[in-house]
Amino acid sequence: MVHKQQVPQRTGRRKTAVARVRLVPGSGKTVINGKSPRDYFGRESLVTLALSPLHSTETEGKFDIVAKVDGGGVTGQAGAVRMAVARALKGIDLAYKPALDREGHLTRDPRMKERKKYGQPGARKRFQFSKR
Repeated sequence: MVHKQQVPQRTGRRKTAVARVRLVPGSGKTVINGKSPRDYFGRESLVTLALSPLHSTETEGKFDIVAKVDGGGVTGQAGAVRMAVARALKGIDLAYKPALDREGHLTRDPRMKERKKYGQPGARKRFQFSKR
């Protein structure tokens, strides 16, 4: 019985966005939720952000990327893809880890939306104070 070679799949998160990325040795084709990165994100800056781990490790054009992203907005999703790609590269070869660490690709961005407090209209905003 022939087994398929295990392809590393890694997860990345940012805010409420979750990205699952599969890296396959190939020609550099990237698909995010069935679309090209430019069509999916709509901004070149977000495409650059999402694929920056490939630039840091000088592996552009060496891997095909298949990503499934869910939750959050486009900026959070780009950050989640960035982290997942970095983790997948580290899973393929540990020699990439120093370059990815140096650029901060493997560090989870802990910033989240602050919760709304009771007795207030938002997280920080207060209702108008009336002395009388």
